[in-house]
Formats: sequence, structure tokens, C-alpha cells
Amino acid sequence: MKKDQIVRFFSVLQAANPHPETELEYTTPFELLIAVLLSAQATDVGVNKATCLLYPVANTPQAILDLGLEGLESYIKTIGLYRSKAKHIMATCRLLLDEHGGEVPQSREALEKLPGVGRKTANVVLNVAFGEPTMAVDTHIFRVGNRTGLAPGKTPLAVEKQLLKRVPKEFLVHAHHWLILHGRYVCKARTPECWQCAVADCCDYQPKTLAKATRKKTLA
Repeated sequence: MKKDQIVRFFSVLQAANPHPETELEYTTPFELLIAVLLSAQATDVGVNKATCLLYPVANTPQAILDLGLEGLESYIKTIGLYRSKAKHIMATCRLLLDEHGGEVPQSREALEKLPGVGRKTANVVLNVAFGEPTMAVDTHIFRVGNRTGLAPGKTPLAVEKQLLKRVPKEFLVHAHHWLILHGRYVCKARTPECWQCAVADCCDYQPKTLAKATRKKTLA
């Protein structure tokens, strides 16, 4: 994807959704952190169903520690890998209290020292909670980056570096959300809906279905 195509790509996504937001429900950086930890190999809808019951009861590190491991598990047992996630959350809460005064740190280094927090989770928190221009490369962004030619790479880190290098600065803060939403609802894994994609003319991916749709429009 060439520079002018990249600018058009994000300009179109911006026009359609000027202020994109995460689909995880939260009110504080801590709630966001816990939701992201729970979202690994789970849907945002499933996480929200669990946290809407958990947060009214416990939405601070101390309150979650007060629940105890079994108490926390009872709220998140509908989520995959809930036992290991519960252990990570409990350990994270303890570390937040011991080393950060109960607050979520605003540096990548400190975030990645929290149990269960990897680069992707840290990037989500930095971007969504603190407005940092980071790229949390999940399966959707990895696919969109490679499929469209926007940021080809063999690993999530390679795609992340390409995105940070190629996405114009004016789009960086929201680019993470635009790409996730585009991959989730339009540029899907098995059957990308190119016939209704507003940015199909910008990307390198040109499947037969798109070519047929284009011919039909031309002949109509």
C-alpha cells in the first residue's frame, strides 16, 4: 500500500467513525486493565457480561483481593481459562498495591511487569486509558495489516513496527481501534466482505468476489 493510499484508507475510516472506542466496558484504567486481561481468547461481549457483575462488587485492587481467589473465579467462570486468569489478576492486584499505590502505571515497562500482561495488553491500556499512540496487534490487526498491504509482517511485533512507521501521525491515536473494528466486522478472517468495504480500492487484496462485484457495478 502506497503512502497516498494509506492516507485515504484512514481518512475514510475516520470519516465513518471519528471517535472509535473499545467495545470493552470500563470506567477506570484499572477496570480496563482487568477487562483486557480477561479478553485473551474470549469475546468482548463475554467479558462485559462478567465484568458488569464483578465491577459493582469489586473494581479496585484491594476489593478484588478481598474477594479471594474463589470469589473472583465465581464472577469470571464463564470466560475461557478463567482459573489462570484469576490467578494473574490476583497477583496483579497485589503488585499494584505494593508497588504503584493501587494505580495502573503509565509506562510500558511497568505494565509488562504485571502478571499476565504482555506487550499487546500493555499497548491497549496505554492507548485506551492514557491516549498513547500505540498499536496493540491482535489477530484482527495482524490480518488486516498483512492482507491489505498496509503493514506486512510475519510476527505481531513486526506488524506493530510497520504500523508505527507507516501510519500518519494524525491517525495514530485512533488507528488501533479503526483497524480492529475493520477486521472484526468487514475484513473478516474467512470471508472478507470486500463488496461493502469502503477502503477496498486502497488495499492490495483483490479477491475474485470483489472483481465480480466491481464488474457488476460497471455494467449496471
